[in-house]
Amino acid sequence: MDNSKKKIGNLGENLAGKFLKKKGFKIIEKNYLKKWGEIDIIAVKEKALHFVEVKTVSLKYPDKKIGIPILDNYRPEDNVHPWKLKRLSRVIQTYLLEKDPKGEINWVFDVVTVRLDLVNKNAKIALIENIII
Repeated sequence: MDNSKKKIGNLGENLAGKFLKKKGFKIIEKNYLKKWGEIDIIAVKEKALHFVEVKTVSLKYPDKKIGIPILDNYRPEDNVHPWKLKRLSRVIQTYLLEKDPKGEINWVFDVVTVRLDLVNKNAKIALIENIII
């Protein structure tokens, strides 16, 4: 991954964390990493554990004279491919086995999408809740 994409991803994750806190989530872990995948954010809200994938895209300005932004050719949530869901499912199962071997925790999988406008320095953030994986 090139450095600029990594910076945009990190910025998106930081904004997503702040967004979730404002929505009443308590973040308990970030970037839970295993060899087979990573969970961006693990949070708790209303007695449920939320595994959150953050997807970020940035606006591009093809002609600075016009100043009209265009969004990448996809929505951030389109980047949650079936193979990504499979990897996330495996990481979630690993986390649950480590932290909740009896299987008593209620959990859900969510996606936070972040659309960055780096020129105007603003972001549109949305939460897609309770995705079946």
